[in-house]
Amino acid sequence: MRQLFPVTDQTPDAEGTAPGASTQWSLDELVEAYAYPRTDGPWLRANMVSSLDGAGQHDGRSQPLSSETDMRIFGTLRALADVVVVGAETVRLEGYRPAKARADFAARRKAAGQGPAPVIAVVTASLDLDFSLPLFTSPLVPTVVLTGAAADPDRVREAERAGAQVVVAGDGPGVEPRRAVQALADLGHRRLLTEGGPRLLGQFVAAGVLDELCLTVSPTLTAGDAQRIAGGPAVQVPQRFAPTSVLEDAGFLYTRYRRI
Repeated sequence: MRQLFPVTDQTPDAEGTAPGASTQWSLDELVEAYAYPRTDGPWLRANMVSSLDGAGQHDGRSQPLSSETDMRIFGTLRALADVVVVGAETVRLEGYRPAKARADFAARRKAAGQGPAPVIAVVTASLDLDFSLPLFTSPLVPTVVLTGAAADPDRVREAERAGAQVVVAGDGPGVEPRRAVQALADLGHRRLLTEGGPRLLGQFVAAGVLDELCLTVSPTLTAGDAQRIAGGPAVQVPQRFAPTSVLEDAGFLYTRYRRI
């Protein structure tokens, strides 16, 4: 893997050769490249993958667009986060399981005051989830369910019986993105990572609470009618983000953008 931006002495020259370049970055290099910024409040980062023609999924899943290096970065981003925020539809489609503790991150997480693995927080208005799944019954740290004040009380009780922590983050049946971010911060989760899906990311974008986008651009073309990485109503004024880094490996671009 090589860094294309910012330009450094490791950026390839005109002949495409980078002095001392390696094909695979070490874990320490990835951790440094993707470290959360030091801020006074919560920081919401998204991690998504897109094909060259804008598809965020193929056959309903993101895996066909991914790569081995993309999965290493995916694992690094998870291991750096306090909480991973996902939509209920993504939980259903992707077969979400509890986050695992990683021995190579144990010391780092302990030093940062984090638990052994990131919390999974599921955003759902209907609570239409299978609460018998391991995500709810046997995580290392209890799964959080974010819902609205008008959620079905029977479904709330079922989630709690399964071991989930139900948190209200909206006055109606749905979840208000800004309140969701604050509710997670109130639980002590300041390093937030969302992995979508597109509808949830679109809600975060529309609410103006997304701080950073880590976007893998996959060198693939899919055509079809797959969703983009963010869906839902358009924002009134397009939001501007500035690039902070671009890495490349085997034709995949690993980009980071921060809100201006």
